[in-house]
Amino acid sequence: MAAVPDPTGVDVGRTGVEAYAADWARAVRRIGFVPLSAAETERLLLLHTVRLAQVVRAEPFSARPAEEVGRALVEAHLTEPRALEWSLRALGDDFPARVLAADGRPADLGERIAAVQGGLAAGFSRALRDRTFAQQERIARSAWQARDEVEQALRDSEARFRAVFTGAAIGIGIARVDGRIIDVNTAFADMLGYSAEELCQMNVAALFHADDAAGMWELYQELIEGRQDSARVQKRYHRKDGSVVWTDLAVSLIRYDDGRPRFTVAMVEDITERYELQQRLRFQALHDPLTGLPNRTLFFETLGRVLDTAGPGQRVGVCFLDLDGFKAINDGLGHDLGDRLLVTIGKRLAECVADRGHLVARMGGDEFVILVDGGGDVEDAVAVAEAALAAVAAPVHIGDQQLAVSASVGIVDCPAAETTASDLMKAADTTLYWAKAAGRGRWAVYDPERSARDLARSALVAGLPAALDRGEFVLHYQPIVSLLEGTMLAVEALVRWEHPELGLIGPDRFIGLAEETGLIVRLGEWVLRRACRDAERWWREFPEARLVVSVNLAARQADDPAIVATVADALATSGLPAELLQLELTESAVMGSAGEPLRSLHRLAALGVRLAVDDFGTGYSNLAYLRRLPIHCLKLAGPFVEGIRADGTDEAADHRDERIVDALVRLAHALELWVTAEAVETGVQAERLRALRCDTGQGRYFGAPAPAQDITARLRQAVARW
Repeated sequence: MAAVPDPTGVDVGRTGVEAYAADWARAVRRIGFVPLSAAETERLLLLHTVRLAQVVRAEPFSARPAEEVGRALVEAHLTEPRALEWSLRALGDDFPARVLAADGRPADLGERIAAVQGGLAAGFSRALRDRTFAQQERIARSAWQARDEVEQALRDSEARFRAVFTGAAIGIGIARVDGRIIDVNTAFADMLGYSAEELCQMNVAALFHADDAAGMWELYQELIEGRQDSARVQKRYHRKDGSVVWTDLAVSLIRYDDGRPRFTVAMVEDITERYELQQRLRFQALHDPLTGLPNRTLFFETLGRVLDTAGPGQRVGVCFLDLDGFKAINDGLGHDLGDRLLVTIGKRLAECVADRGHLVARMGGDEFVILVDGGGDVEDAVAVAEAALAAVAAPVHIGDQQLAVSASVGIVDCPAAETTASDLMKAADTTLYWAKAAGRGRWAVYDPERSARDLARSALVAGLPAALDRGEFVLHYQPIVSLLEGTMLAVEALVRWEHPELGLIGPDRFIGLAEETGLIVRLGEWVLRRACRDAERWWREFPEARLVVSVNLAARQADDPAIVATVADALATSGLPAELLQLELTESAVMGSAGEPLRSLHRLAALGVRLAVDDFGTGYSNLAYLRRLPIHCLKLAGPFVEGIRADGTDEAADHRDERIVDALVRLAHALELWVTAEAVETGVQAERLRALRCDTGQGRYFGAPAPAQDITARLRQAVARW
C-alpha cells in the first residue's frame, strides 16, 4: 500500500486515509455551507484525519490534540452541527478499520476512540462557544454603545447580534438583574426542554438545581452587584421533565454607561455525557475493580482529609487487616476461587462497620484497611478489629467449597494532630506483622516502644554487611582454665561489634540477626581466620603454652559444604597447627538435619582440629551418635553450673544440680571426652567442679572476655612464672 507523507514523520495507509478524508469532505459540503472549494476542503480534512490517526496511536496517549482538531474545524468555519455529528459518528463507526492498520491499533483502542470523540466535540464546542461569546459580546456592546449613532448602524448591529444569537450551537440567555429571563436562543430552550416563550416567563432561580441553588444565588448576587464581571462554573439545571442536565456555564455582566449592572448574559454548554464519563472514570480510579471497595488512593485521600480537618483532641485510628494463608488458597484452589473469596470478605467487612460509618478499603492483594474516624480511644478501634475478625472467621461457602478463613489485624490509634498518613500506615503495617508473628487470627495494638526496638534491630540488620566490609568487628577472648592446675589451656574467640554510634555491641544483639540474614557465614569465616592468625602469633611467641583457640561454628556454617575447605585454608594461611584449633558446634548442629550427624565432622577431625559440643545438656543429643562421632570435648551448659550456688539458699536444688553435673562429667569421661564447665562465676563453683573431676572451666571467675593483647600479657606473665 502506498503511503502519504505525514508532517510529523508518521505514515498511515494512503488509500484508507484519503478515502476517509474524501468522504468526510463530501459529508461536510452536503450537510451545509462550506466557505472552501471541494479540493481545499478535502486537503484540510486529510491533514486532520492524519492527525487524529496519530492521536489514537500515540504513546503516551492524550486526547488533547483532538480538541485542537475540533477547534481547527471551527476556525475553518465548518460549524454546521450536523457536520460535527457526522464526524463523531464516523470516528466511532469506521475510522479505526479504514485508517488504522491492524498492527498499529493499540490494545485500548475503544477507550482511545471514545476519548478522541470527546476531545473533538469538546474542542469544537469550546471554539464555537468562544467565538460566539466574543462575537456576542462585541455585538452586544456595540448595540448598546451605538444607541446615539445612526439608525442604520443600529439595525445592522442588531441584525448581526440576532444572527449569532439565534444560530449559535450553544445555549445563550439574557436576564435582568432581578433574575427575570428576557430572551433565550433555540439551543438554550432545546437544552432545557422548554419553549422560548415559557422561559421568558420564568426566573433563572426556577431552573437552579436544589443542591446548587444557594451557591448559585451567591454567585449571581456578586454579578448583579457589580463585584464580578464574569463567572464560569459547572452546574446542574432542571429540565422541564424533571431530569438533570450538567452544563458548563459562563455568565457575563452587561452594564449601563454609568457602570450600573443592566443585564446578565449566560452561555451554556451541555456537558452531561462528558460529566457522567468523568464520574465513571473517577469511580474506576478510586475503587477496587474486584470488590468495589474504595482503593488505596481513595483511602489515603480520605485519611489525609481527616487529618487535615481534625479538631483539637480528635483521634484517628486504622485497623490494617491481612488474611492468613490466602496464598495457600490461591495456589491450591485457584485464583478464581480466591477472587470470589476476596469479594465475600470485602462485603462482610463493609457490612460489619456499616452502622458505624467507617471507611473500608482494599489496599491490594488480601490486605484491607478500616479507617476508624472519630473514635473515643483505642478501645473503639479494638472493637472494630474484633468485629472484623468475627466477620472474616465465619465459614465461607463458594460453590461446593466451604472455606475457613482467619485474619490478623494491626491496630493503630493516636491523636490526629500527632501523626501523618504515611506514619500511621507504617505503624499499622508493623503492628500487623506483630499480630501474625504472635500466631495469626488475632489483633495487636501499636506500641511505640516496641516499634523503636524493632527499628533499632532493623538498623542493625541493615548495617551488618557494611560493618563487616569496613572492619568494625573485633575479637575478644575468654580464658579456659585447667581446674586441676589453674593454668590457661585455651581461649574462646567471641566476636564484638564496634559500632560507630552505639559503641561496643555484644554478640547477643547481632549474631541472631546475622543468622537470619545469612551473613553469619561471612562473619563466621572472618572470626575463624582472625582467631587463627591471633592464635598463630601466641603459638610462635609462647610455644610452650600450646594455647588452643576455640571458635564457634553456627549451624548454617556447619551445613555449608565448603566448611572443611574453609577451615583448611584458614589453617594453611595463618600457619596455625591444626591441633591448636577447636571448633565449637551446638548439639543441633552436631546432630544435623533429621537427627543425622554432620558428614563433615569426620573430615574436620581428619584435619587434626578439635571438635567440641557447646551448651551440652540443653538439647536432645543421641548419646549413641556421640559415641561414634569424632568429638573431643563437651562444654556443659551454663544453667547446670549456675545451679551450684555459693550461698546455699536452696540446698536440695543445689545438690540436684551437682548430681546432674556429676553424671554428665562421668558420661563424658566414659566416652573419653574432655569436659569444660561454662559460666563459672565463683570460687565455690570452681572448687566443686574440681571435686567432680571436671577438666576445665570458663567464666568470669577465670577472666572476662578481653582483647587479644590482654591474653598476650597473661601468657607473658605465665611464662615468667615458669
